[in-house]
Amino acid sequence: MNETRRAVLDALADGPVAGPALADDLGISRTAVWKHVEALREAGFAVESTSDGYALAGVPEYGAEAVDFGLDAPFDVEYHDALPSTNDRARELAADGASDVVVLADRQTGGRGRRGREWSSPSGGVWMSLVLRPDVPPARVPLVTLAAAVAVTDAAREAGVDAAIKWPNDCIVPREGAERGGDKLAGVLTEMEGEASRVSWVVVGVGVNANVEPEELAGDATSVRAEAGDVERRAFVQRFLERFHELREDPDAVLDAWRDRAATLGQRVRVETADGDVVGDAVDVTEHGALVVETEDGRTVVHAGDCQHLRPADGA
Repeated sequence: MNETRRAVLDALADGPVAGPALADDLGISRTAVWKHVEALREAGFAVESTSDGYALAGVPEYGAEAVDFGLDAPFDVEYHDALPSTNDRARELAADGASDVVVLADRQTGGRGRRGREWSSPSGGVWMSLVLRPDVPPARVPLVTLAAAVAVTDAAREAGVDAAIKWPNDCIVPREGAERGGDKLAGVLTEMEGEASRVSWVVVGVGVNANVEPEELAGDATSVRAEAGDVERRAFVQRFLERFHELREDPDAVLDAWRDRAATLGQRVRVETADGDVVGDAVDVTEHGALVVETEDGRTVVHAGDCQHLRPADGA
């Protein structure tokens, strides 16, 4: 949303305000005011014409303008009714030089998770990808993923879901005795391009089973709807973006925030890696996003793998 239209919308939210007065305040013509009002109506905003002027009567449920309105974080929003993959579109924008852009889609037709796994992305979910250009060395990029996991977990908790983080990048609803720790609510997939000493861009894909029926989801998945009822997706995305921005501004706070929300720490785990299974007690996560597991042979640092929760660790 351009700055003038945003200013018009802010004025209408505080309205009613007469068109001529709004034109004078913004230094634009009355015709320009009318065009901005009509554009807002086309975007789904309910703008009433009263005897005292224009007034905002309602905000659309979802979309770029809806998320942008009231967002307290410096992101531009691009919305699509459907995309094969928001990460694919985000990479295109990154290649064109974009930064701090959020790609949103009501549904994905080719969503994917870690290791190329298919990710069910029906209408009603929150499917988004962030285009970022963090001024950090590549070794610090995992903190971006950890920050996204914290942000989506906090947004889910605000929506009334008892959410937690399962290493490495899943947001789950913990279930006692569940092999994978609980039912998956959301996932984070990060892609990066850069050189040994610098990052060109980072794309952080986030998929949340928001207002989705459980039968539309595969495997051990759940949704915000199933756990706490429907959520206002516009507000959910805003809370996520604001919390994520807060964390990227304070990277030293990311690890402790992740640990505080982690379902994996304190669990007896089995991590399937390319070099075999690692079994032991999950005791920590490093700043590089690796899981520290206390095994019978000592501590092992696991950088990638599929993690299963076996039971609470002894003494946890």
